[in-house]
Amino acid sequence: MFVPMLDSKIVGEVISEFRKKKGLSQEVLSGLSDIGRTHLSAIERGERKPTLETLYKICNALDVTMSEMVEKIEERL
Repeated sequence: MFVPMLDSKIVGEVISEFRKKKGLSQEVLSGLSDIGRTHLSAIERGERKPTLETLYKICNALDVTMSEMVEKIEERL
C-alpha cells in the first residue's frame, strides 16, 4: 500500500512564497512568528518540518489561515 509522504521541501517553498508575497524577510517573519530565524530558514529549505504550532504561528504572522497554507501545499504534492 502506498502511503504518501509530506514533502518538507514543498512545505518550505510554500511558506517562502507566502513570505515573499508579503514582502517580509526571514528575520521579520521569524520575529513576528516568535521562532528563531535559523529555524525558519531550515524550514524554508526543507531541512526541518514545522510542528502544527509553528505552522500556526507562521500563518498568523503572514495573515493567512492554516487551511489556505495547507491547500497550497496539497496543490503541489
